[in-house]
Amino acid sequence: MNVMEPRSKRGDAADGTIGGRLSRFDGKLKITGGATYALEQPVAGLAYAVLVQSRIAAGRVVKVDATRAQAAPGTLLVLTPDDDLCLKMASDWYGNRPDNQPYYPLSNTVSFNGQAVAAVIGETLEQATEAARLVDIVYEEALAIIDFDDPKAGDGKTLDALAVTWGDAQAALAASPVRIEAEYRTPREYHVTIEPHGLIAQWHGDQLTIWEPSQWTHGMARTYAEWHGLAYDDVRIISPFIGGGFGSKATAYAYGAIATAAARKLGRPVKLAVTRPQTFTAYGGRAETRQTIALGANADGVLQSIVHLGASETATYADFPEQTNAATPLMYAVENFSAKHRLVPVNTVMPGALRAPGKNPSAFGLECAMDELAYAVGIDPIELRLRNYAERDPQSGKPWATRRLREALSEGGEAFGWSRRSFAPRSMRDGRQLVGWGVACGTFPVLRASSEALIRILADGSVDVVSGAIDMGQGTYTILAQTAADVLGVPAESINVRLGDSSLPGATVAGGSMLAGAITGAVHKAASAARDELIELALNDGASPFRDTGANTLTVADGLISVPRDKGLSISIADLMTALGRDVIETRRNTLPEGEQSPEGHRKAWTTMGSIQGPTAGEFSMHSWCAHFVEVKVDEDFGTVRVSRMVSAFDCGRIYNPKLAESQWRGGIIMGIGQALLEEGLVDQRNGRVINNNLGDYLVATNADIPPIQVISVGIPDLNASVLGGKGVGEVGIVGVAPAIANAVFHATGKRVRDLPLTLDKLL
Repeated sequence: MNVMEPRSKRGDAADGTIGGRLSRFDGKLKITGGATYALEQPVAGLAYAVLVQSRIAAGRVVKVDATRAQAAPGTLLVLTPDDDLCLKMASDWYGNRPDNQPYYPLSNTVSFNGQAVAAVIGETLEQATEAARLVDIVYEEALAIIDFDDPKAGDGKTLDALAVTWGDAQAALAASPVRIEAEYRTPREYHVTIEPHGLIAQWHGDQLTIWEPSQWTHGMARTYAEWHGLAYDDVRIISPFIGGGFGSKATAYAYGAIATAAARKLGRPVKLAVTRPQTFTAYGGRAETRQTIALGANADGVLQSIVHLGASETATYADFPEQTNAATPLMYAVENFSAKHRLVPVNTVMPGALRAPGKNPSAFGLECAMDELAYAVGIDPIELRLRNYAERDPQSGKPWATRRLREALSEGGEAFGWSRRSFAPRSMRDGRQLVGWGVACGTFPVLRASSEALIRILADGSVDVVSGAIDMGQGTYTILAQTAADVLGVPAESINVRLGDSSLPGATVAGGSMLAGAITGAVHKAASAARDELIELALNDGASPFRDTGANTLTVADGLISVPRDKGLSISIADLMTALGRDVIETRRNTLPEGEQSPEGHRKAWTTMGSIQGPTAGEFSMHSWCAHFVEVKVDEDFGTVRVSRMVSAFDCGRIYNPKLAESQWRGGIIMGIGQALLEEGLVDQRNGRVINNNLGDYLVATNADIPPIQVISVGIPDLNASVLGGKGVGEVGIVGVAPAIANAVFHATGKRVRDLPLTLDKLL
């Protein structure tokens, strides 16, 4: 059992290498104000852009009267749908691009309330904001489809590509002696990152520089290049620090096209800061979902059938599936299975990826249904899960590379004290508060991608690690320093890590929990090559003090290069570099397959998701796993719910930095608590406007909402998943939290709530 121990208990000896509890390299900069974010860049001569948003949900723009706006003090430019911004459609995430189609980020066709329909650029932000208020727009309004419950929404369309079937699920369900069936719902949810979105765009001739928070500098640079008809290398995105992304900063959006086009027209840099209310419609959050799950089991609770019908809303103009059956086929052994997913178009901005897309709502439905089955057959919820434990991937039939979900349930349950739980609902209390204990499991796939890194060993013995990968708070700076320190045998504090720039060596997207596995592999490979070159020079260069030692190999550790025998020669790397007369040893390596080493192969790997491998691409099925244990206290009189204690156990393979992994897990858990109890996008049924588009009304969890959270690692290295044996950490933490809380609320109250959030009106 690998319980995360406090730093004081583990000691500091290994903190600088992989597995050590090193504090984040960027932490001090951020808490002292030394980290400069995208919109804080000191660019001279800035003009300021402000978006004008649609006030209807569907229809078209008949006329834009910008007369008053253009006459306002400081106005430089007003852009409307009638202006040709000379843009072309860009490729999707997989590199598929329409042929020579124009792109209109400002359109006469209105598809959702809050859509950008004009933009004003002024000398100051205040002048642009006032001028934007003076833009008069005449609409021709059409009937809008507001949400799932709108009669005009219909049944949508079934996505055959997402259907999963084996056995005869309907017949097995009908023959099962125990059956449960229910509908589970999740509302619209939003990213609400601390740092809002925006960018600064500056042109130098036909070269474009953009400062923008980015989870994928190379992919976004490709989009801007294609929009403007530029060569890829003529676009540079700079993003060294990011104030949270959670999936929302991995792509370029319409406001970016508007700002860069405005900067080109004006011939001066333009800054566009998306306001907090605008972040609710400038890009999409998690779509609302609904799913009906039917479980058939024998009297002992062993599953005979799962039938899953899910749906998510999408935009009327583009599809994005929040795949409700993403986790269902993986979790439990069952011989008969059927899952389908459909999309229901409504007048909303196209939804997007929000932490653990698909897996999150999928686990909510399935894990609540499993709890209902446990009570239907009278079996402890953990025992039920163990009786249905899948020894191999039920969907692909492949063996797991590693799956320690059984250990997560066992060790997490022991740490939580699950054996003291009484089975009956409403049987545990603390004074006037009903106490409930709930459990749920979660999963997230291992996605594998290639990346590239550059290593420099400098004359003073310090090391540069260079990559276009990003750090949005998950600790990339730190784990790359630890990776290089591990290989090169130098202290982590002597390593300088440079990230967040599309002009640097290529890296995959920081999404899908894949970046750490990809970029540590590239850094490990480049650092190994640098170490080998250093040793070879030390052994063979005529100026080397090791030349005549007779050694046929050397060791590198603690900043020293040494003959590996007692009292053998040992000198610092800096002294060796001086003796060799070398200013730098530089290596650049990538983890692309041999057949993809062409320039085109590089470009595809860094700028599209086309070369990313899924969890079953090889001979194994690879996933991260978790089990959450929750205690809630429900006020018997008022129906208020508080999470009072949590223990969560994780199988994420080898943990590169336990301190940072704990932070990631806790962050996901905290988001899951907010999802379960607070978060809900509310839409005005009259006009499709997001009502609670601010941090005063869209509620997220704060310190006062969060109990003590214990996190446990039960994972073992998985060398099929990544070079260093780690699996994804960032997203799995949120998966299963909401159903664990819902199950605990049922245990406390005896009332089953199947739609999030779990607000008091649903309990009274």
